[in-house]
Formats: sequence, C-alpha cells, structure tokens
Amino acid sequence: MTAFDHTGLDDVIHGRLRLGVMAYLSTASPAAFLDLKAKTNATDGNLSAHLGKLEDAGYVRIEKLFQGKKPVTLVHLTDAGRAAWIAYLDKLKALLSAAE
Repeated sequence: MTAFDHTGLDDVIHGRLRLGVMAYLSTASPAAFLDLKAKTNATDGNLSAHLGKLEDAGYVRIEKLFQGKKPVTLVHLTDAGRAAWIAYLDKLKALLSAAE
C-alpha cells in the first residue's frame, strides 16, 4: 500500500483553470487563446493571468503572430510542461490509490 501524501501535487498545475489548460494542451498543443478561452469558459483576463503563471513555471510558451492582418495568440505546451503534466498525473494516481 502506498502512503497517502497529497503534498507532492504541483501547485502550479493544481489550480482548476490551470488544470483545465494543461489537460487541453496535453492533446491539442498548440492551441489558440480563443479556443482555450472557449474550452475553459474563462474570461480574457483570468485566462491571461493563469497562462502567465504557467509560462513563468516554464510549462507553456506563448506565441503572438498574425494570420493575414489578424493577431493570433498560440499557447504551446513545452517539454517541461509535458513532463510536469505526466508527473502530476502520476502523483494524482498514487494519491487516489493510497486513499483506497
């Protein structure tokens, strides 16, 4: 039996909106800011703030470009972000297993 230890969960990922962003990006990277906003039902400001925290941790990379004359913001899951996501899921599985 695994010891019950919730302290190993990554606080950067564990926030509800950041968790949703990481889950979505794990299968759809890069994602347009507007797609992330729609998928997470977030406001522009709230999503921007949480993406900033993920970017500061090195988990995402923000790319601003133009498609024609229209500005587009793409969010990429970095290699460090993918590793952190997998580690987070492993810790969560261990936590759930220990709670049985």
